[in-house]
Amino acid sequence: MRQTRAVIDLLDRWRAAARDAGARPEPDVTRAGEQLLARWREPHRHYHTVAHLSAVLDVVDRHADLAGRVDLVRLAAWCHDAVYDPRATGDANERDSAALATRVLTGLGVPAAAAAEVRRLVLLTAGHAVTPGDRDGALLCDADLAVLAAPPQTYDRYAAAIRREYAHVPEAAFRAGRAAVLTNLLALPALFRLPPLASRWERPARDNLRRELAALTDSPVETG
Repeated sequence: MRQTRAVIDLLDRWRAAARDAGARPEPDVTRAGEQLLARWREPHRHYHTVAHLSAVLDVVDRHADLAGRVDLVRLAAWCHDAVYDPRATGDANERDSAALATRVLTGLGVPAAAAAEVRRLVLLTAGHAVTPGDRDGALLCDADLAVLAAPPQTYDRYAAAIRREYAHVPEAAFRAGRAAVLTNLLALPALFRLPPLASRWERPARDNLRRELAALTDSPVETG
């Protein structure tokens, strides 16, 4: 893997989180991080990329004081979309990512309880439903959904990148499926759980979701 400054910085962050969680010393930890980054750089990804991983980690780092085990939240961020196949159905990607997290972390000597907690956190990103009091789950899910509260132009680029990931899906079917995803998100009692994030992000996120949903359901579908 080409060791750009961005890659070096990300690997430093991976090593620190793995060390804090109890992983064995090098070199296995670096190799595992490189293998995870290779997954995040797969050519079929347009949104679920290294940029998304970095954005999630940035949110987690900025609000680390809100977590109980921030090292495990960081590891879950690394693993949460490590398996990403747009053709997969249901929560298969999240389940496979959680299984990968368990294999990688136990292989690095991370204690079983910590690896199990990372697995649990990764699985939460399937539906972003977090129980009250789950600070670590809330931070991971809030960070994962942060893009929803982006300025409209940034949000539109995100939505366009999602469409490119699903280029194999016909337009009518994509609109129906994407509309269902947006409807389910809007049905959540709250998109963001942690008060400092919810106070800033809830309203713009819902505005973006409603705007995209209206565009999906009001515009005519082009046929070729």
